Amino acid sequence: MRILVTGGCGFIGSNFIGYLLARNDLAKITNIDALTYAGNPANLAGVVADYGERYEFLKADICDAEKVDQVLSKHDYFAVINFAAESHVDRSIDSPGDFIHTNVVGTSTLLNAARRHGVERFVQISTDEVYGSLGPEGKFTESSPLEPSSPYSASKASADLLALAYHHTYAMRVVITRCSNNYGPYQFPEKLIPLMIIKAMGGNALPVYGDGLNVRDWIHVEDHCAAILAALMNGKSGQVYNIGSDGELRNIDVVKRILAYLGKPESLIEYVTDRLGHDRRYAIDSTKAHRELQWKPCHRHEEGIIETIDWYVLHPEWWTPLLKS
Repeated sequence: MRILVTGGCGFIGSNFIGYLLARNDLAKITNIDALTYAGNPANLAGVVADYGERYEFLKADICDAEKVDQVLSKHDYFAVINFAAESHVDRSIDSPGDFIHTNVVGTSTLLNAARRHGVERFVQISTDEVYGSLGPEGKFTESSPLEPSSPYSASKASADLLALAYHHTYAMRVVITRCSNNYGPYQFPEKLIPLMIIKAMGGNALPVYGDGLNVRDWIHVEDHCAAILAALMNGKSGQVYNIGSDGELRNIDVVKRILAYLGKPESLIEYVTDRLGHDRRYAIDSTKAHRELQWKPCHRHEEGIIETIDWYVLHPEWWTPLLKS
């Protein structure tokens, strides 16, 4: 079983590659990544050492139709799993064109190529941000309307609709997963949790947007990887699966947990001007994934965040070069 993983040098993609190879002795993975700022081959150093010929890497941009066609001509692929994306909301506000190009055009290129080459399954990795912002109660379900608030989330919603169109028009076996906020090892340090850990370790000010009361549903990346594998093998074509862990926390509470564990004062918190279009609350209803995919998260946030902090404390050789890039 060979799978094409796109964006596999990023945070979630690299974790998924290691997760799958460790659990399926028959799996082989080809990873293509354009190696933009968040694509880091060091994320997969252990995979290369442990799995040898079961893993291969090719530098490629998913928007390059000719290159993607060459990659898909190389093997008989069981599936394409599309992690490749520009994913940072702040960057999308400054440079929306980059997000539209990679997230929409790139997804279209992959869908066309997968269809031409007869790839059996296509999994589109999306985000709960396509639903917009929730009020103080309720949760997003798969039938919630798409109301994206940023160029990033709008580009992901567009890619989702393209993927579903290929299911309906061409009978491609397409599944979409929409996950809540991930945390864990190898996350690029522009994201909230690794950014706060690294700044707190150095005794630097921790910038918190607005009043810090924005709520996110946090899920450990390993639980997300398990859900993606379940969606690949058991997901119904043309369906969307929400992936969350019932781990709702206010941003400020996440920051305070990090400070407390590291023994740093809350005086390091610095409230800064809120981000444009900042969604107030996300919460995911994963009932459908529990029922149809037989998946449930295993990590409790209390332990998971401590494990994550410890990982960053123990691996400065991984994140220190990224601060200089």
